[in-house]
Amino acid sequence: MTNLAKLPTWTDDGDIHVVVETPRGAHAKLKYDPELKVFVLSKSLLLGLAYPYDWGFIPSTSGDDDDPVDAMVMHDAATTPGLVMRCKIIGMLRTLQKQKGKAIRNDRIFAVPTKSHRGRDLNDVRDLAPETRTELEKFFVATDELEAKKLSFLGWAGAKEAHRLVKKSAKRFAKR
Repeated sequence: MTNLAKLPTWTDDGDIHVVVETPRGAHAKLKYDPELKVFVLSKSLLLGLAYPYDWGFIPSTSGDDDDPVDAMVMHDAATTPGLVMRCKIIGMLRTLQKQKGKAIRNDRIFAVPTKSHRGRDLNDVRDLAPETRTELEKFFVATDELEAKKLSFLGWAGAKEAHRLVKKSAKRFAKR
């Protein structure tokens, strides 16, 4: 089986690839294990909590937490773990994660599938309703509620800053 963590970051059109780990509606977080080349259970969510959109990672990247850069793909189609989507970056949520006395950046990229007719007009996360952005922040806090992690949000950023983060993280991955 192909190692999904080592797929190309960028498409030929300059968009990104996103590997779905946890599909929308899931009540447990899955994580791709590059050594086993399968998806494993990462954690269960609080009762009643489900992923609002597909959650995954951008391949061939390495974030400040040494994991591939996280990505949430905003669309309404049903998918499965392992699906690779070509996506347009629309922005990011800057996040500081504190765990065991250590604080690291763990930003989340937001994207829409390039083939989505519903998402083609969404170009910037800052165009989302303020209530939607607040709900997404509360979702991320709730997903870590049962762990010894504390999240702080440093604000939302547009596609340009998110592209810079992905480029920097792809360079970091290439140096490993």
